[in-house]
Amino acid sequence: MSKLSLKITAIVLFSTANFFHAQLFKTKDRMDNLEGVDDAKLSYGFFLNANQYDYKIVLDPKYGINGNKNLVQSKTSASFGAGLIGKARLNDNFDLRLEPGLQFVERELTFDTQSNDQFAAGTPTNQPFTPLALTDADRIRKVKSTYLDIPLLLEFHGDRWYNSRPYAAVGVNYSVNLQSNSASADDNQQGIFRSTTTNFGYTAELGIQFYFSRFKLTPAFRGTFFTNNEVVADNPGTPPYWAAAISTMQTRAFMFVLKFE
Repeated sequence: MSKLSLKITAIVLFSTANFFHAQLFKTKDRMDNLEGVDDAKLSYGFFLNANQYDYKIVLDPKYGINGNKNLVQSKTSASFGAGLIGKARLNDNFDLRLEPGLQFVERELTFDTQSNDQFAAGTPTNQPFTPLALTDADRIRKVKSTYLDIPLLLEFHGDRWYNSRPYAAVGVNYSVNLQSNSASADDNQQGIFRSTTTNFGYTAELGIQFYFSRFKLTPAFRGTFFTNNEVVADNPGTPPYWAAAISTMQTRAFMFVLKFE
C-alpha cells in the first residue's frame, strides 16, 4: 500500500471516529441528542433485518429413524426482512412495541427415506403403497416461506448513558406463512411440501439504542421460536417418505435487526 493510500485511510478512520464521538458522547457545553424523544406517548419507525431461519425437527421413530440414522435433515440459509415499528410508552423504564414485518425465508429439507420401502405392505398408521425409486428431486424439498410476522414486545431499558441506552425485550408472536401451501390438494408425491399457515411463538431481544441528532438507531439481536407443530400430513395413500417421517416441526429464527426511529 502506498504512503498516499495510508494517509487517506488514516484520515477516513480519524474522521469517522470523530463523527461517532461527536454524535454519541457528550462533550463540554453540548446537550444530549434528541432530548425528550422518549417521553412521547406514541412513536414510530421502521426496521431492516438479516435473518436465519431453521426447523427444529422431532422425527417419527418408525418412518424418520432407521437404526441410529436420522432420515430427515434441515438446512438453513440467510435471508432478509423489513417492517414497521409502533411504540407506546408505559413509564420511564418500560415500553410496549408492535413490530409487524415481512420475513423472506428459504430452507431445504433432505429426506433420505428410501429405507421406508420396508413398510410397503402397510402399517396401522400407513396404507399399503407401491415403493418408489426416490430421485434427487424426490429427496430434496426447498421450502420457501414468506412470513407476516407480528411480534408484541415488552421492552425494559436502562437509563441513558450519554447518547446510548441498552434494553431487553420479550414478547409473543403471531405469524402467517403466506406460502404455506396448506390448502393445496397436492402433497409431497407431487413435489409440494405443505406447512401450517397460522403460527404462534415467542421472541427475546437484546440491543442498544444510539441517539443521533436527527434519529435513533438501534442494532439488536432477536430470537424467535414457534410453539406449534407446522407439519401438514400428506394425503392418505402417499408413501411415508416425507411428512410421515416428521412428528413435529417448529421454526426457530435468529435475526440481526437495525431499527430507525
